[in-house]
Amino acid sequence: MRDWARARRERTRHLIELGGLVQKAGLVELTDDDRATMLGAFLDLANQIRGYGDTPSDSLKIRWRRAGLRAFDAEKDAPGKEEETDREKR
Repeated sequence: MRDWARARRERTRHLIELGGLVQKAGLVELTDDDRATMLGAFLDLANQIRGYGDTPSDSLKIRWRRAGLRAFDAEKDAPGKEEETDREKR
């Protein structure tokens, strides 16, 4: 496979995985699939990380990472998820 095709596939996979995170967070349902609302929320998050909010960005990133890790762990430990996790590894 050519390098450009491999890079394109890797980028596509990465973008699909990021979309999966949006779905896992429940943002699609919570916003009624309103992409402008989701983009606005992401822009707000980015501004908070840039330091435009009241909380230091490092504290936010630590808190968000911990919450994300807990969510991944909870999903991994949930009954019936073992089969799905095996599929995702392939």
